[in-house]
Amino acid sequence: MLRRALSRGATSCSVWLALTASNPALGADTASLALAPSVRQLDQIVVTGTRSPRKVSDTPVRTEVVPAEEIHNTHARDVKEALENVPGVLLREIHGKAGYEVWMQGLNADRVRVLIDGQPMTATTGSAMDVTQLSTVDIERIEVVKGAVSAQYGSAAMGGVVNIITRPVSPGIAGEVTVDGGSYGDQNPDGEAVDFARRNLQTNLSMGGEKLRWRISAARQENDGVDPEPATWARPGDAVERSQLATRLDWMPDPQHRLSAEFGYFLEEGMSRYLLERPGNNQNAGKEETAERWRGVLNGEHRPGASSGNSSEDSPEWHWSLLHEDLENTTEKYTASSRFDRRDATHTLSRASGWTQIEPLEDHQLQLGTDFNHASLEQHKDGASELAEAGEFTQNTRELWLQDTWFASESWEWSGGLRYQHDSDFGGHVAPKLNARYDLYQSADLNLYLRGGWGAGYRVPNLKERHYRFDHSQLGYVVEGSTALEPEESDSYQLGWGLSYRNTAWFEINAFRNDIDQLVQTELDPAATAARNDGVQVYRYANTDRARTQGFESTAGWQWRDGWKLSLGYTYMDAEDLDTGQPLTRRPRHQAKFAVDGLAPVPGMSWLVRVRSQSDETVDADSGAESPAFTTVDFKLNQDLGRSLRLFTGIDNLTDTQRNFDDPDDFSPVYGRYIYAGLTLGFGPDR
Repeated sequence: MLRRALSRGATSCSVWLALTASNPALGADTASLALAPSVRQLDQIVVTGTRSPRKVSDTPVRTEVVPAEEIHNTHARDVKEALENVPGVLLREIHGKAGYEVWMQGLNADRVRVLIDGQPMTATTGSAMDVTQLSTVDIERIEVVKGAVSAQYGSAAMGGVVNIITRPVSPGIAGEVTVDGGSYGDQNPDGEAVDFARRNLQTNLSMGGEKLRWRISAARQENDGVDPEPATWARPGDAVERSQLATRLDWMPDPQHRLSAEFGYFLEEGMSRYLLERPGNNQNAGKEETAERWRGVLNGEHRPGASSGNSSEDSPEWHWSLLHEDLENTTEKYTASSRFDRRDATHTLSRASGWTQIEPLEDHQLQLGTDFNHASLEQHKDGASELAEAGEFTQNTRELWLQDTWFASESWEWSGGLRYQHDSDFGGHVAPKLNARYDLYQSADLNLYLRGGWGAGYRVPNLKERHYRFDHSQLGYVVEGSTALEPEESDSYQLGWGLSYRNTAWFEINAFRNDIDQLVQTELDPAATAARNDGVQVYRYANTDRARTQGFESTAGWQWRDGWKLSLGYTYMDAEDLDTGQPLTRRPRHQAKFAVDGLAPVPGMSWLVRVRSQSDETVDADSGAESPAFTTVDFKLNQDLGRSLRLFTGIDNLTDTQRNFDDPDDFSPVYGRYIYAGLTLGFGPDR
């Protein structure tokens, strides 16, 4: 396989280096690859679709990349900010808290799997991952695969995968610190327009030798929130503080083996303020929420045929990992006279995985893997269990998968796979996948290609959907789990055509369709709402029989020289409940994103503009309520002073586009114009 991939230009380095590019734990010497200014958009190496290193334009599974250069130049502090310029990706505010989740191709965040180096994360709110909780401090790149077309990932990946790939530890001693802060002007909660209402810190230190390498990193984000009327109690933008600490140790006893141990800690403390509506007497009230995550991962990679200065293309690869994660979430409401509704929930995830890659025939690459998952959930309110039988609920899943990549000719590549999943509550299911890529025309300057795929998606309801209680009564609703839920199934179709010219200009259009059966959504429970007698609406998870999302995405770009790039993305989407004929809510029909990067006349200075626009979207299909269309513009400026110091500034939401907080159907941006400045100071051999 790698012989053919090399002949197609998948990579220009050795086979062993190509392998290490697919797994950050192996590729410590490639740390600066994504940062090199000569790396073009189409040169990016991706691994998420097939677990094999491929150029972004060559992989049979369509993959989009956010490289480290984009993350640094746009001053992205978390994964939400890093993803917001990816065409077709919707970042939705998580109702009731200061966080955001990822939607793709009309499928909401419960069906999008967020991974770190291929390992899953425990959902922090609902069944979705809050991507504002993931700092960019150690990220090398982010890879995005849309739709259920890859056999590599199982339940919860019906809508696609966001794989966060961390930077490997490099030899030598290196370190970096970034600090920045800014103001929301007259919407700062303290009423002082020149105050720093948001403050950020990222730092890391690494030391590496030939066989042993170590890194420690930390991040801190503080946001006082946003308040159009600082003199009043209620505040529409929540205050939140996030702290992250991570460390990693790599051991390479010889060229054939590498072991890696990672440990991470995350703490989020949020506070919202609102008016508690009581008959004849509205009270000032608030909610405090804490999320605490402990995460440990052990990885092993083994290539027995590799040796110093020599490697064999036919040598098998062996990979294994062990993961354990604990997530504790605590919420408590309060007024001036009392504290009430204290809710504690504990979620655990344990996972053991292994996979191997062999080449049984010259033009075939075969991958075989297995995953074992154990999840548990406990929840208490004011000390009493809210779960049936006053205990904890558990869920066990066994998954087996295989994928065969066949290089049928110089023009054809096929990648087919199967994934078998057995769940302790829902039994077994097989999901097949098939992807292909065909070169219509290829020369030294021009490449025209077709790329398509089909995949059967399958997702079992998780413990939160079946048992958890989301209490947002301060916002007028609660969501109850439902034990009657059935697994979701889908068919995902992707078909695209693209071209690249001299590796500096590109165009691609991709049509998609997702047919979903038993889609899990929330529905109003009139009987339970009436029984409360306090005006709070009760929603429950329920299966919608049939739904469909379809449309197309197009991207185009021109990177004519280092430092200068222009790109544009447009997405059209139609999402429908096939049983009622009504549109699925919160899916805009049109979405466009525009980006331009350039250099200033001043040595070391660069600038960029990012524009994001979307059409109006249905909020309630029965009433016809809609959220209005909006457009935001960001401007960033960077000034490099030598190799060790960067000064930067920016204006997010330059047009000050913001929702009408008096309109519950308006889901335009919460935050208006934000002006900030900061600096990055670093040292080490990679700078």
